[in-house]
Amino acid sequence: MGYTIAQKIIKAHLVSGEMKSGSEIALRIDQTLTQDATGTMAYLEFETMGVPRVKTEKSVAYIDHNTLQSGFENADDHRYIQSVASKHGIYFSRPGNGICHQVHLERFGIPGKTLIGSDSHTPTGGGIGMLAMGAGGMDVAAAMGGGAYYITMPKMYKVNLTGKLKPFVSAKDISLEILRILSVKGGVGAIIEWGGEGIKSLSVPERATITNMGTELGATTSIFPSDEITKEFLRAQGREADFVALSSDEDAVYDRVIEINLDELKPLIACPHSPDNVVTVESLKGTKVDQVCVGSCTNSSLLDMLKVAALLKGKTIKSSVSMSVSPGSKQVLTMLSDCGALSDILASGARLLECACGPCIGMGFSPNSAGVSLRTFNRNFEGRSGTADAGVYLVSPETAVAAALTGEITDPRTLGIMPEIKMPESFKINDTAVIPPVSAESADSVTVLRGPNIKPFPASKPQEDTLQATVSLKVGDNITTDHIMPAGAKILPYRSNIPYLSNFCFGVCDKTFPERAKALGESIVIGGSNYGQGSSREHAALVPMYLGVRAVVAKSFARIHAANLINSGILPLTFKNADDYDKISEGDALYLTDVFAGLDSGEITLTNETNGENIALECSFTERQKKILKAGGLLAYAKGN
Repeated sequence: MGYTIAQKIIKAHLVSGEMKSGSEIALRIDQTLTQDATGTMAYLEFETMGVPRVKTEKSVAYIDHNTLQSGFENADDHRYIQSVASKHGIYFSRPGNGICHQVHLERFGIPGKTLIGSDSHTPTGGGIGMLAMGAGGMDVAAAMGGGAYYITMPKMYKVNLTGKLKPFVSAKDISLEILRILSVKGGVGAIIEWGGEGIKSLSVPERATITNMGTELGATTSIFPSDEITKEFLRAQGREADFVALSSDEDAVYDRVIEINLDELKPLIACPHSPDNVVTVESLKGTKVDQVCVGSCTNSSLLDMLKVAALLKGKTIKSSVSMSVSPGSKQVLTMLSDCGALSDILASGARLLECACGPCIGMGFSPNSAGVSLRTFNRNFEGRSGTADAGVYLVSPETAVAAALTGEITDPRTLGIMPEIKMPESFKINDTAVIPPVSAESADSVTVLRGPNIKPFPASKPQEDTLQATVSLKVGDNITTDHIMPAGAKILPYRSNIPYLSNFCFGVCDKTFPERAKALGESIVIGGSNYGQGSSREHAALVPMYLGVRAVVAKSFARIHAANLINSGILPLTFKNADDYDKISEGDALYLTDVFAGLDSGEITLTNETNGENIALECSFTERQKKILKAGGLLAYAKGN
């Protein structure tokens, strides 16, 4: 039996475990990346480990999230990250250099290498054949220190593309189509490999859009072959020497195969408030639009921007629409400027924003109240834009421009003839905004700079054999990390200050939760299916831990969030019978006994003392995870070993 692309990379990096679906494996990690919203905490954790220099082939710290500096907090965090990076052997990408995934794809990604990043959209690297995965900050810190990255061996899915995209239909529409087919939880526990004759017409930026959006499926990662198209991209970046050909074996076996005919694909749109709420653009024709945003790590490449510029050239956006454009990197912005395309964008009335995540995480350019915003981003969770009652739709750059020009949701195929976009044979290379670390011999001369907003890492409690606690909150299905620990310009500056950040925990669901959790001292949260989907932000576990949450009982969990809960010493337990979810209410007194024996057996009985119900819970953990939970979290476990 042959191997898939992912299985080949896993086999070459396997440290321990068997490549058997469902079993735990440990992988050697070649590269890591962080961004500033998660990076400060990750580097505080790395410092706690006491490792003097990173042991990866390449680790890069990006500043791309918290770039609005309305106070000292973000600037202090950036200064801290830059100093700790210099001291410990990490490359530092300065603010304005671009979004981590776009820059890493351009300058550092290598086919066949493993990459984990403290950002859930790290699978963007799969567009050039990397095994790239999002992870919590603790796991990234451990990998930088030379530790392995532990995951459950995924299932293998294959998506075969046939045909060719028609004008005004793009890679974003492919992403939305697979979300329509699988849903936001349809990829959980799987790696999605893209293949078929149809991929030969997709450039690396288009492939990266698809692997980026694979995160919204709940997939471990997504990956494309590394072929002549990959080689051409790396050659244009002056990195042809990094090329390695990668493809699956002809007799590779997949757990599921999905067929998509690109000839039949139409422009698609994801409606509020979920990336899988997908319909055709033409079905929403005439819906008034207030705002249009082009950018984010999904659609901010030079190809995307040239499309937008060509469609806007000589035209003016509707007076009722506010439009922003955020190039993904300094390289993209420079080349747009040099070729004159930037002038076409600006002449249309669009606003140019910084090369950063910006509106995607609610960091500026929020919609008006009850506004309709069309965005080329990857997420449209409720409140994520910074406006609680906004209706956010996910679209392709082509559909975004059509809406900006007409003031309403418009099928871009009505715009006429799609301009031909010619990509340059070589990209403009200027890496001066990436600062290398000092040598190991000079590391002692570097002082790590900490501002007053950077607070000590919160201490966790060892797990006890008996847990008696009240339900502090009960939530439904598809609760995202944005629900648990919101982003946005008002909150992100405090990612290194857990005590202050805790005041916003579950703010989207219940603003009274932090006060109630503090009053209870210890508590349990009840959730539905796919609890913790979305971002890799470990703050969605660290803050509940700080507030005394000792366990989360849900119908099912998103992969990264479950790992983050374990790393924080919080028990992620699942209902053996999903219907038992209805037997627990907020305020109920719950009782867990013989927790340690239950961890070993894989089943724990929960007693609801309020109504007398006994409920069976499942807890399928590896031996390593059991030890981490008993110790009270990954850092406590690492210190004791």
